[in-house]
Amino acid sequence: MEFVRLASPVPNQQIDYARFAMQAFRKAVEAADGEAMAACLADDVVFTSPVAFKPYPGKPITAAILRGVLRVFEDFRYIREINDPETNSHALVFETTVGGKRITGCDFIHVNDEGLIDDFMVMVRPLSGATALSEAMAAQFPQIQAEAAEAIAALAAMEQ
Repeated sequence: MEFVRLASPVPNQQIDYARFAMQAFRKAVEAADGEAMAACLADDVVFTSPVAFKPYPGKPITAAILRGVLRVFEDFRYIREINDPETNSHALVFETTVGGKRITGCDFIHVNDEGLIDDFMVMVRPLSGATALSEAMAAQFPQIQAEAAEAIAALAAMEQ
């Protein structure tokens, strides 16, 4: 019997590396560990919110937004994971509750060559859930902005 090798070890290692990075993020979210979540983000990450009109560039604001999300989500759980190993792209489908509204959503994540998340987009449904999320996050936004500003100041102090 003849065996055919379908892929070389190098691409498989890259696939495993990207998937490992995504799994680290998933575990951090499921543990509600804001520091571990931030450690998974690239400095130049871009976060696209389901309830804002503009993307948020940079690790400080993205990490602060994710901590804010941890404060408003109730009964959060990932229910499905989809991976595209050729592009280091992942989709994590989740369910949660915000303000008494059930939400189904998806985190679309891209992992860079260093194994860090450099693109993070979230979509949610239904509209009533997106509205509840928008209202809850609006209430969090002063704290989110303060946390991001504090992180930026700490980074600037370290560079001096």
